[in-house]
Amino acid sequence: MTKFIFITGGVVSSLGKGLASSAIGALLQARGFSVKLRKLDPYLNIDPGTMSPTQHGEVFVTEDGAETDLDLGHYERFTGVDTKKSDTITAGQIYAELLSKERKGDYLGGTVQVIPHVTDLIKKFILNNPQKVDFMLCEIGGTVGDIEALPFFEAIRQLAYEMPNSCAFVHLTLLPFIESADELKTKPTQHSIKELRSIGIQPSIILCRAEREITKHHLEKIAMMCSVAKEAVIGAPNVKSIYEVPITYHQNGLDTQLLKFFNLNYKAKPDLSKWLKIKEAIDNPQTQVNIAIVGKYTDYRDSYKSILEALDHASFALKSKVNIIWLNARNDISNLPKNIHGILVPGGFGSDGTAGKIKMIEYARKNKIPYLGICFGMQMAVIEFARNVLKIKDATSSEIDSKGTYVVAMMHQWQDKNGKAKKIYNADLGGTMRLGAYECILKNSSLVHKIYNQNKITERHRHRYEVNINFKDQFEKAGMIFSGISSDGKLPEIIEVKDHPFFVGVQFHPELKSKPFQAHPLFKKFVEQALKYDKKN
Repeated sequence: MTKFIFITGGVVSSLGKGLASSAIGALLQARGFSVKLRKLDPYLNIDPGTMSPTQHGEVFVTEDGAETDLDLGHYERFTGVDTKKSDTITAGQIYAELLSKERKGDYLGGTVQVIPHVTDLIKKFILNNPQKVDFMLCEIGGTVGDIEALPFFEAIRQLAYEMPNSCAFVHLTLLPFIESADELKTKPTQHSIKELRSIGIQPSIILCRAEREITKHHLEKIAMMCSVAKEAVIGAPNVKSIYEVPITYHQNGLDTQLLKFFNLNYKAKPDLSKWLKIKEAIDNPQTQVNIAIVGKYTDYRDSYKSILEALDHASFALKSKVNIIWLNARNDISNLPKNIHGILVPGGFGSDGTAGKIKMIEYARKNKIPYLGICFGMQMAVIEFARNVLKIKDATSSEIDSKGTYVVAMMHQWQDKNGKAKKIYNADLGGTMRLGAYECILKNSSLVHKIYNQNKITERHRHRYEVNINFKDQFEKAGMIFSGISSDGKLPEIIEVKDHPFFVGVQFHPELKSKPFQAHPLFKKFVEQALKYDKKN
């Protein structure tokens, strides 16, 4: 029978519930158990697809095309288990389903209420388990005490009542350091647990985050004041890398306490060899390389979370360290650092910052600096090449300009025989993109064919606009090869420039499939070429 672990947070947000959930999942796997992770977000958006990355971080896309919270990326990277649409839900989706059912008369004229109707839908989502696993880990977004999260807490309280001995509650909290007093404070944690207990949930385990050393005295005080066993109050101090979290949690007894709670065998040691191998790579890099990321959301690094992780994964495989140089495309970037060994332009939306991106792409192309363009970064590379090599001076995208020669556009815009297809500016934005996994056919003898060592690949997408395949012959005669095409032959998926050590643009998001134990081949080759560029210069 599947055991359920509910991960909640207290005191403040952004403590790392997603990382904690992922690390717990990894530890349970290391002990031979199967796991599945799910995210329940209390916000009223249907999904984060239309939310600003500077407010909510990146949008992680699943294989089956769900736009989700970035925590699902942590789940996949730590456990290697692909997430699906059925593994994430928001309050917006819950209420949308509820109101749809009410309009259809599903409630037979009864009064629709939070309890039981909203909570029943939440429980239905949690218990939807087509894949039988040993442990289902469910992270509740937000912080205990948030008004919008109350139905979610009530739902998991009910589940624990309905399934005795099958549900554990792990509460992640903060021990703030008060500099003037020179000490960590446990009082906020006590209040957080009090809030949790007031809604009927007694934590099974308390995970204590802190930026300073957590002493045995702190943990014992929390145990006594919160009515939790001493050994079930676990220190979760800061670590050098997120990939050290499973090791630290194990050393502090988290996995042992969870197995004890469920009366399972806890004496056998977990196999943490792969995590120790990564720690060794992090602690002892043999080389360093500087990669410039040219984006417009650089003030909030979680906007590019999966890209940063994919670069780290490549560095682990190459026993190197990647140093990030952030360049905001909105700013004047004429005075470039001289020690750039690779340039990456990530995805984005809208015209703002495009001039800076195109300028950096031209710089990379002309100076033979390794370049990787992702999604919008590929489209900007096509526009740069069209303007500066093909001499199509008004080359542009219909996303960023209302007139010009559209080398990038919505597919229907460049398929229209009269060239007069109208762009719909006021249409709904949510759920209107090409999302999820699509096949791509690689051109024989191309660079990407050698990198992937496959004829056909599958990668995840998230975009509305496409490179115009009608310009293919012009580009290829001038040296930009369309080396990856959609399986129906209509959409360019990958471009590369001949006579360049590494100039690749991809319409998809390879960073979403990179893992710490298996770096994505494109990122690995990109970093490898950046290391070679460093040695030459």
